[in-house]
Amino acid sequence: MKQLLPGVLFAALWASASAATKFGVLSVHPLILANVRFFIAGTGMLLFAYGIQRTDAWPNRAEFGRLTIFALLNTTIYLGAFVLALKQVSAGIGSLSTATNPLFIALLSALWLRRMPRPNELAGLMLGLVGVGVATYPLLQDAHATVEGLVILLVGMVSVSAATVYYARFEWRLPNLVINGWQVLLGGFLLIPFTLLSAAFDPSVFGASNYDARFWASVFWLIIPVSVAALQLWFYLVRQDPVRASLWLFLCPIFGFLYSYVLLGEPITLYTVAGTALVVSGLWLGRR
Repeated sequence: MKQLLPGVLFAALWASASAATKFGVLSVHPLILANVRFFIAGTGMLLFAYGIQRTDAWPNRAEFGRLTIFALLNTTIYLGAFVLALKQVSAGIGSLSTATNPLFIALLSALWLRRMPRPNELAGLMLGLVGVGVATYPLLQDAHATVEGLVILLVGMVSVSAATVYYARFEWRLPNLVINGWQVLLGGFLLIPFTLLSAAFDPSVFGASNYDARFWASVFWLIIPVSVAALQLWFYLVRQDPVRASLWLFLCPIFGFLYSYVLLGEPITLYTVAGTALVVSGLWLGRR
C-alpha cells in the first residue's frame, strides 16, 4: 500500500508528458518548445539548489565534462527527438515507447558495460519491439503515425538508454537536484544549434510560433507535474524498492493511450490493446 498511490500517480503524471507535448507543438515548433522548457526548468532547479537550499556542490572540470555528455544524450538528443517525433506520431505511441526503456538499457549494458543480457531480457526486448509494431500498424494507415516519426522516436529511446548506462559508470558526489538542473540547462544550450538549423531550412519556424495560453500551459505541465512531481515520486519509489519501482512503468502505456483517446481523439483499436499487451508482457519477462 505504501507504493500503490505513489506508483499509480507517478505513472499517470509521467505518461501525461506525451499529451502535453502534443498540445505544445500545435503552437510552436517542437524544438522551440523543448528549448523553453529546458531553460526554465534547468534555471529553476539550479536557483532552488544554490539560492534556497544554499548548497555549495559545484561541478569540477571532470564532472562538468560528464554532465555535458549526459546532457547531450539524456536531454538534447532524447527529449529533442521526442518532441520532434510527437509532431508525427500519436501521444499513445510516445508513451508506449517510453515504457520500453528498461529493455534498451539491458541491451546497451551488454555492449557498454560488458553485462551480457539474459535470455529472458533478449526475449523481452524482441516481444516489446513486436508490440510497438503491432500497436503502430493501423496508425500508419490513417496518418496518426509516420515511419519518419517512429525512426526519430527510436533514436531518442536509444539515446536516453545510453545516457542511463553512461550515468551508471560513475560515482556522483553532486546532489540529484544539482545534477538534474545542470544537465537540463546544458541540454538546452546544446539544442540551440539544432533549433537554429531547423529555422535555416524552414524560415517560418519562428514566424509561425504562437506563444499563446496553450503553449504556456504545455510548458507549465511539462515542468511542474512531469519534471518535478513525477520525478520526486519516482525517487521515492526507487528508495522503497528499485525493482518494484520499475514495474510502474508498465502502467504508462495504458495511461498514455487513455489520454490520447480522451484529450486528442486518437483511436484505440484491437491493435492498440494487443500491442500494449505485448509490450507489457515483454517488460515483465525482461524484468523478472
